[in-house]
Amino acid sequence: MEFFTGLLTCLSQWSNEVMAWNQSGNNGGRDPWGNRGQQAPPDLDEVFRKVQEGLGNLFGGGGEGNQGDGDEDGNDKGKKPGLGKAGATGISLLLIAALLVWGIAGFYIVQPEEEAVVLRFGAYSHTTESGLNWRPLFVDTVEKVNVTGVRSVPIGYRIQGGGTASVPHESLMLTKDENIIDIKFEVQYRVHDPRAFLFNVVEPEVTLRQATESAVREIVGKRRMDPIISEERDLVAEQAQILIQDILDRYGDGGAGIMISSVNMQDAQAPKEVQAAYADAVRAREDQVRFENQAKAYAADIIPKARGEAEAIKKRALGYEARVSAAAEGETDRFLKVLNEYEKAKDVTRTRLYLDAVESVMANTSKVIVDVKEGGNSLMYLPLDKLLTPKMDAKDEDTDADGAKDETPSVAPGSGTMGRDRATDRGRSR
Repeated sequence: MEFFTGLLTCLSQWSNEVMAWNQSGNNGGRDPWGNRGQQAPPDLDEVFRKVQEGLGNLFGGGGEGNQGDGDEDGNDKGKKPGLGKAGATGISLLLIAALLVWGIAGFYIVQPEEEAVVLRFGAYSHTTESGLNWRPLFVDTVEKVNVTGVRSVPIGYRIQGGGTASVPHESLMLTKDENIIDIKFEVQYRVHDPRAFLFNVVEPEVTLRQATESAVREIVGKRRMDPIISEERDLVAEQAQILIQDILDRYGDGGAGIMISSVNMQDAQAPKEVQAAYADAVRAREDQVRFENQAKAYAADIIPKARGEAEAIKKRALGYEARVSAAAEGETDRFLKVLNEYEKAKDVTRTRLYLDAVESVMANTSKVIVDVKEGGNSLMYLPLDKLLTPKMDAKDEDTDADGAKDETPSVAPGSGTMGRDRATDRGRSR
């Protein structure tokens, strides 16, 4: 510290002398080296001699030799300055201390999430990993870059305070169907090549923003507006990520040194000036889809029911057809059998048919016919209430049985009518 203080003192004295020499009228026109009235440049030897004398006085003086008498001004002209042994030792210690400080100052620490790019005289030398490293001070410089952290760049908007502000010249884009869409992205990336990140592009984030805007405009220009806003949002973001990475990889050896992690579409909608009209159109399309779904649901509900009912009607018709056909065939078969028997014994068959007809008729009436012989005086007791009760119960059972009720009109009326007709004919013949 004392060495630097003394050196500064010597330089200050020499500077004052030079300034005094430059001023007119000082020292009677003499310069610091004794020249009178001459505008000559300062003698460099004299300058170094004065600096050497200052250093000699600082580190203990020097030897004397060839001393002579002084001149009339009292100056010793034969005295030669120099450094003594103590001065040389001080300079050596000073140089060793400076070298030690220089070596210690060359150490630097690279954090685990960083990589360091070493520049030697301003040119790229090498890249160092995390940990303790050393470089020669004043020869090498170090640029540290975070290579594990994920950074983000907003496209189409900027974060201001607690909210966001739109950037129209980035967010407004033209679609394939000549509509303008307001679209906003967030691009997340990390540095994978620090050397390329520092030297291949001047401003990496500006380059990334421009590459993203170019890629998204290309993708949006090939699609219609409605799919971009609705079902193709993820597809647009995925294709934009691939295209952005391809653009960045074209920037020289190693590209821009950026690896795109993800591209997120924050918002996609119509411009603010036409949002109300576009919202009405969207609601109309939603209503159309809703009505179509309701119609499809109604059709899905009613058509199976109608088909089932039609199938049931067909089956009932087939059943009725089979039942009527079987009944008709049965009646025909019975009639043919009766006719066959009638041809064999007409009287017997006629009597049998008559009795069957009378039985069927009388079974449905409440009259009781008693055959009383002439002159008979017998008293007959008939429990009429008991005789009539089973017949009433039989009527109820016949009413409850649908099968018997349906078949009786198709068979009984024919046989009864035929029996009555035959009885009438028999009565007329008698």
